Amino acid sequence: MGAAAAASAADWGLEQLMHALAQVKSSKARFVERKEMEILSSPLESSGTLIYTAPDRLEKHTLKPRQESLVLEGSRLTLESKARHQRRTFELQEQPVIGAFVESIRSTLAGDLATLKRYYEVSLSGGESDWRLLLKPSASDMRRFVSEIRISGSRDGIGTIEITEIQGDRSVMTIVPEKP
Repeated sequence: MGAAAAASAADWGLEQLMHALAQVKSSKARFVERKEMEILSSPLESSGTLIYTAPDRLEKHTLKPRQESLVLEGSRLTLESKARHQRRTFELQEQPVIGAFVESIRSTLAGDLATLKRYYEVSLSGGESDWRLLLKPSASDMRRFVSEIRISGSRDGIGTIEITEIQGDRSVMTIVPEKP
């Protein structure tokens, strides 16, 4: 590694990652999510699309095994299940644990370190082309449910989101960006 490359790598860190993420104004990706639950003998798998529009809109459209959607815009979250013919909308302030969880993803996508630090102890490992963000809940109500959230990626893109719950359940979402 040359001196300029070494200096550049040394300058890279959490602030630089957040700045790079903040430059992404919109993205669309496919996801596959595997949930391992102690009460089940095999993981549950779902798949669909994710759409992010800066600064505060996040959509998760599950296509398999059944159509469901989660749309977050500002502080309003709408959950819809087409199979069950149900739709529910609420403000994140009404559900602080859900709000903290949602902010782990949305604030990372937005490069909003201040909001991440409001809910989590934040640490970064790895380098620009293979980074890993570790989020440990700082609020006691969130710590009752979630042990940690690990988000990994490369440069300004997220590749996986892993959530480990206190009782041992875990989910891993693999994200593959769609080409523009």
